[in-house]
Amino acid sequence: MDSTGTRRGAWRRRWHGWSRRRRALAAGLLGLAVLLLPVASAAAALRLQYTGDPAAEARTRGRDAVWLGHAWVDGRKGDTDLAALTRQLAGTGIRDLYVHTGPLADDGSLDPARYPQAARFVADVHRTMPGLRVQAWLGNLVAPEKDGLHLEQAATRDRVTTAARQVLDAGFDGVHFDLEPVRSGSAGFLTLLDQVHAVTTERGVPFSVAAPQIDPLPGLHSVGIAVADHGKWWSQAYFAQVARRVEQIAVMSYDTGMPVESLYGGYVAQQTSLALAATPPEVDLLMGLPAYWDDTPGHRGSAETVAAAVRGARLALGRSERRTFGLALYADFSAKPADWAAYRSGWSGS
Repeated sequence: MDSTGTRRGAWRRRWHGWSRRRRALAAGLLGLAVLLLPVASAAAALRLQYTGDPAAEARTRGRDAVWLGHAWVDGRKGDTDLAALTRQLAGTGIRDLYVHTGPLADDGSLDPARYPQAARFVADVHRTMPGLRVQAWLGNLVAPEKDGLHLEQAATRDRVTTAARQVLDAGFDGVHFDLEPVRSGSAGFLTLLDQVHAVTTERGVPFSVAAPQIDPLPGLHSVGIAVADHGKWWSQAYFAQVARRVEQIAVMSYDTGMPVESLYGGYVAQQTSLALAATPPEVDLLMGLPAYWDDTPGHRGSAETVAAAVRGARLALGRSERRTFGLALYADFSAKPADWAAYRSGWSGS
């Protein structure tokens, strides 16, 4: 018997000499190791993507954005708030304001009573912050996962398209969609984008959309739907289909469930690389910054920080000369001074 056979025989005798409880424990530990090995490998890969120094060229291109709350268009905020916002945005790369103007009704319509001060706010921004664009942020939950918009129904899509015309008539400089959760492959959503893009193109204004994260592993969106009935991710191919139908696509690169800052930053770097590869060069790609604090199974405030997201995006951007890239801060109503400081120092250089 060779040495290999001798060792195997010794292990078999030792195994059979153990108690049943000890064998069960050993088998359990082995099974756990097999299960954890892919997780550990994935974590190591993300941590590796967060190493190194961002390129000096990876700074704002002047195409950043911030999501603003509904209080700006319903009368709760006034001149003092606008002056504070003007000071907050001075010296940054922010060009677009996504102002919550909905939500859309479940049938796709929009009640004008939801935004009585919209025209005034848009005019005030144009006066105090020339060059900034104010886009109407329209959103709602989406079927079949949630009770909400049924985008496969033509009548619903037509009412949403009418709502887009409605906010442009009110003076907005563009339309921004945040419809969740749209499942990867949804034909109804693509048809809706085509309809609304025809309207915004005719008006000569931008059309933007908030997008979920891209499959970090091929086919992961299908697994999520099968296991949890939740369409958290899009395939990279579907992301590209959406990106071709808009002027801006903003990735909601948060609520990742990452437990520590280094893994979250590596995940943002990975998402940025995937999105860069799928977004046409003429379309603005924006990566979302989590300027809010929650501690839930899907979001740890100590891990998902603005600083980590900025650094991850910069690492992925590298020395690319791509100008159509930016960061989008979510959101003005939850951001702390430290969030703004991290955005400024890490990205704007101010």
